[in-house]
Amino acid sequence: MDALILIGSLVVLLLVGFPVAFAVGLSAFIGAWWIDLPLEAVVIQITNGINKFSLLTIPFFILAGAIMAEGGIARRLVNFAYIFVGFIRGGLSLVNIVASTFFGAISGSSVADTASIGSVMIPQMEEKGYPRDFAAAVTASGSVQAVLTPPSHNSVIYSLATGGVVTISSLFVAGIIPGLLLGFCLMVMCLVFARKRGYPKGERIPYKQALKIFFDAFWGMFTIFIILGGILSGVFTASESAAIACIWAFFVTMFIYRDFKWTQLHILVFRTIKTVTIVMVLIAFAAGFGAVMTFMQLPTIITEAFTQFSSNKYVILMCINLLLLVVGTLMDMAPLILILTPVLLPVATALGVDPVHFGMIMLTNLGIGLITPPVGTVLFVASAVSKQKIEQVVTAMLPFYGVLFIVLMLITYIPALSLWLPRLMGVM
Repeated sequence: MDALILIGSLVVLLLVGFPVAFAVGLSAFIGAWWIDLPLEAVVIQITNGINKFSLLTIPFFILAGAIMAEGGIARRLVNFAYIFVGFIRGGLSLVNIVASTFFGAISGSSVADTASIGSVMIPQMEEKGYPRDFAAAVTASGSVQAVLTPPSHNSVIYSLATGGVVTISSLFVAGIIPGLLLGFCLMVMCLVFARKRGYPKGERIPYKQALKIFFDAFWGMFTIFIILGGILSGVFTASESAAIACIWAFFVTMFIYRDFKWTQLHILVFRTIKTVTIVMVLIAFAAGFGAVMTFMQLPTIITEAFTQFSSNKYVILMCINLLLLVVGTLMDMAPLILILTPVLLPVATALGVDPVHFGMIMLTNLGIGLITPPVGTVLFVASAVSKQKIEQVVTAMLPFYGVLFIVLMLITYIPALSLWLPRLMGVM
């Protein structure tokens, strides 16, 4: 009955139109009132939820990504990616995915990736004879890489949701191979489509021009080295790397590329503050919600229910995948990570699944949810950028869903894809 009150109140509040963050917070108070838990205890948990130094990582990475997104880095990354794959048949679809790989490693946001890369690539692809809905599908599915690869904002949120059990640096490194695997599989499918549908080849870029493109993109690409190199070398923490990346992004955008006007800077900062505020309020209320769940012993009850359902580790992991795929279509990614991690992580660890590996499983599942109706945020952005109806984009996405599901199965059942590199680098 306790669980019904807590979860039921959350569902009802969401259905009547409450913002997700406030629905989570209010349902936490309703659950606390039901079990006679002092409301002051919930308030303390809400306060403690955002009283963490590691949370500084989020605003700095969001601001760095926003500055680079507005500063012309997307166009330069597209040109850089064209050097490697643009001359192949169907090369522009491959350029789209490779550019998303680079941009995701700078912004850490699938939404920013889709908006920035899509605004550059979708018109180019249509001009060369690609269907606009196919271009939108390539852009949206390629942006899921940003969920996995560093500096993924959602990896930071998952680390917080585990209560610090999993470090941000271990998640950043763990996401590299799964992210690259996802991009590679999408590229293979695009090559198959290119041959079947006769998509055009591009032209090889002359050496001197390629060198010029490389140096033009280098300044933005160096952000990736700052983030990963600094963390892996131990020179600075994830939070410190985010701050330094933010300063570097500002310097490159305003003094080297100079595509962004100083008069628009305050608008960009204000927009970033709004985004960060929403995220922080959500994290705070989710901490209270998680505390109430713990008092109700919901994680223990759910763990016992799963283990009684089946003793087979692989069957339970498939059930968890199906659950995450379904709920991922109904709610945005960040609140689901904060709500479900305290519930599902004990189930996973009871099965012997490493928390870092489980993080990659969860992020992949919910990343697919970002491009799946009815609430797929990235899907709506791709639709808006491409000026195509949602139904058209979803129809074009169907083969991509199949590829993404295959990648999810590989990540789920081959733990080494997520754990080999962090162990090799000594971050876990």
